[in-house]
Amino acid sequence: MTATTTAPVAATPVRATRRPSPRLRAWATRAPLLPALVFMIVVTQLPFVATLVISFFDWNALYPKARRFAGIDNYRQVLTDDALRHSVWTTALLTAAVVLASLVLGLALALLLNRRFPGRGVVRTLLIAPFLVVPVAAALLWKHVLYNPEYGLFNGLLHYVGGPQPDWVSNTPLLAVEAALVWQWTPFMMLILLAGLQSRDRQQIEAARVDGASDWQIFRHLTLPHLRRYLELGALLGSIHIVQNFDAVFTITSGGLGTANLPYTVYQTFYQAHENGLASAAGVLVVIGSLIIATFALRVVSSLFREEVSRA
Repeated sequence: MTATTTAPVAATPVRATRRPSPRLRAWATRAPLLPALVFMIVVTQLPFVATLVISFFDWNALYPKARRFAGIDNYRQVLTDDALRHSVWTTALLTAAVVLASLVLGLALALLLNRRFPGRGVVRTLLIAPFLVVPVAAALLWKHVLYNPEYGLFNGLLHYVGGPQPDWVSNTPLLAVEAALVWQWTPFMMLILLAGLQSRDRQQIEAARVDGASDWQIFRHLTLPHLRRYLELGALLGSIHIVQNFDAVFTITSGGLGTANLPYTVYQTFYQAHENGLASAAGVLVVIGSLIIATFALRVVSSLFREEVSRA
């Protein structure tokens, strides 16, 4: 019997696969977002840079050859002009009133929708509808269907009960604009607060009920502290949008009767007075104010996300 010997097989060298660097992987992950980023820069940032440059010029569109560099004179005029300062005050008053009223009404509606009752889905859909209406259409609805002194719904109801027939826009112009904005923004606040109510700890609430706590005590000591972040978020997001609101003021009062806010004043300065530099300076100030509010809003959102992650 002969023994057979097997020749050793040479091991095939394995090539070490080179893994991509973390920087290359990061760029590969972000590459699909580059077209959207470029589009956003072209659409938003380049016009803002152009507005910022124009804000440093004394530039009247009717006299283009008289254009000259003015430094910060336009900003100084925006901050010292009586009409512009009044528009800033009107903007602050309008924003505060609409945000506070929307939050209170939104909280009441959220507490209602957080309970189970027949037809809750239909009621929720109907309450969300005002927020989905186009802002100009909503303002026209309030101006003609509700406020009109001759055929408006409000005066029709007052006539039915024998009441007075006021001209709502002329008598209470700022309140008329505020009511239209509150009607449109209350559903937004309601959705945010309803999400906060549905994220409460049910076991904690049941334990409080077992201990004999009333509904008011549960709302005051458990629900309201839990909703604090959501109230802040609603207030900040609402303020960002209402500070920039133009549709309601333009449509209902055309900026008259002391209702001209800062966005309408920018429009008036640009399109009627043709003062490009002055209008650009006012617009830059509006953007800066909105960015400050947005910074706080982003911090609130990030804190909410951290709380949800820690809770999970």
